[in-house]
Amino acid sequence: MAKPLIEIKDVRKVYKVKKGNDVIALNGVNLDINENEFVCVVGPSGCGKTTLLNIIAGLEQYDSGSVKMDGADVIGPGPNRGVIFQQYALFPWMTVKKNIKYGMKFLKKPDGTKYTEEEKEKIAQEYIKQVNLTGFENSYPKELSGGMKQRVAIARGYAVDPEVILMDEPFGALDAQTRAQLQEELLLTWENKRKTVFFITHDVDEAVLLSTKIVIMSARPGQIKEVIDNTNIPYPRTQATKLDPQFEKTRNYVWDTVYKMYLEVRK
Repeated sequence: MAKPLIEIKDVRKVYKVKKGNDVIALNGVNLDINENEFVCVVGPSGCGKTTLLNIIAGLEQYDSGSVKMDGADVIGPGPNRGVIFQQYALFPWMTVKKNIKYGMKFLKKPDGTKYTEEEKEKIAQEYIKQVNLTGFENSYPKELSGGMKQRVAIARGYAVDPEVILMDEPFGALDAQTRAQLQEELLLTWENKRKTVFFITHDVDEAVLLSTKIVIMSARPGQIKEVIDNTNIPYPRTQATKLDPQFEKTRNYVWDTVYKMYLEVRK
């Protein structure tokens, strides 16, 4: 059996509070993420989902345990991990194409050379087409809808060719129709490129539709309550997949599990 791409072992994270009790965000988290998996993480608000993502990204330090990628300790950000946040974080003075090309200026190809302008142009155009933004290459963020801005963010994340894409509720601020469109576009991109994806969401339907593996986290202090294999729903998946009996069965199970934890927190 292949070794996991990312290995998280007994990770603990505590936020120090000057006046009051310290907040234990993560308490003994263990999780393996395999290459090419699409992992969706769900759980009650405040259970440490974003903290875990930031730790994998190298944006936040943990207090104990270990996080390894490709067998090496994660000690900071790196080009092998791309992060896409709920907020689009685009450069407002750059066009769609320039936003997508921006990250490539800092990277080197496997042979140690830098990308030429021609290569960056070709890659940018590939992902512009992939996320359905053809015709908007020279538009600025202020001229785009929320869904289009998120498409740019996704294209930029893929353009730098990381091994892992980390996504923190990227569709959370979008209307239902745009969200459904971007879910299908993301699925198509993942099926074509087969990057490893770690995706946080509060939407159980979204988690079941997108993922090969669903991780359910418990209420704070955050721990992994359950990991569900979701590969028995076949790809390719579309919104029509929600009519599949297996989809309904999995959704109901995940929703029931999360809702019971919510009720426990309220007591």
